[in-house]
Amino acid sequence: MLTWLRHLDRILRGEATKPEEIKGGTLQVPIFGLAVVIDVLGLIYGACMGLFSIMGGDTSRWMQIPASMVKVPALFLLTLVITVPSLYTFNALVGSRLKMLSVIRLLTAAVAVMLAVLASLGTIVAFFSVSTTSYPFMILLNVAVFTVSGVLGLRFLLQTLHRLTLAVEEGERTAPVVPVVQDMPAEVETPTVETPSGEPPFGGVTFSSTRRTPLPGALSHLSARPVGRHVKIVFRIWLIVFALVGAQMGWVLRPFIGNPKMEFTWLRPRESNFFEAVLKTTGKLLGFNESRHGRGWD
Repeated sequence: MLTWLRHLDRILRGEATKPEEIKGGTLQVPIFGLAVVIDVLGLIYGACMGLFSIMGGDTSRWMQIPASMVKVPALFLLTLVITVPSLYTFNALVGSRLKMLSVIRLLTAAVAVMLAVLASLGTIVAFFSVSTTSYPFMILLNVAVFTVSGVLGLRFLLQTLHRLTLAVEEGERTAPVVPVVQDMPAEVETPTVETPSGEPPFGGVTFSSTRRTPLPGALSHLSARPVGRHVKIVFRIWLIVFALVGAQMGWVLRPFIGNPKMEFTWLRPRESNFFEAVLKTTGKLLGFNESRHGRGWD
């Protein structure tokens, strides 16, 4: 487990996506290990989400905590499984050279970044869970937290996709550069610098031209080359597909927080959709009249 956590740490610090680490267009990360880390981080955030349901004094609703702990990692892993085939197909159609395994590793690493951000914000969600009684506010707070983690994860996805694409293009250059050996003079006089005192120049101080550059982070634009056109196309398609599937998957698996006014259940009846529910919940929080249709996030 510690080894897998170190892999996640290397991803977050940008060490796993350095040019020398992704030669050949492959992100060297353990898929199974990251999947386990995703589960653990999802369990942590799920516990923070479900905490709100038992803070109203009704201890019989404690089942919401283990339910949320199961649903959060399931949300991301199921979204990953559903979207991988279509994302790889779009990736191949636009001319990308990434293999199927590289795409799976990249998406798994991106989901791991999302869960790392999500779990780091779990303490904030837990704090509001014990300090507020507004159910609509808790819904929108969690939507905001998921949005932040998703944006950062997709930013990592874009930059790593760009780096992998450059690595593949570099590896496909099959024309080696043959050095041309020219006739050199037998002796080359090297000019020397003398000082009146016979001491080395510059007072014996040696200057070095090497400068230590900071290691770029996982979200930094590493290459001087702009993001290629096909990389942008792939990323936009991935963004739309992943966001739509992930949002609707969260709606199907609801409730995650648990409405204190309703009995506990593992899944709610199928109705409406995620985006309509967000608009309806926002209206509730702002004091607008509730719609007659749909039950929102209850």
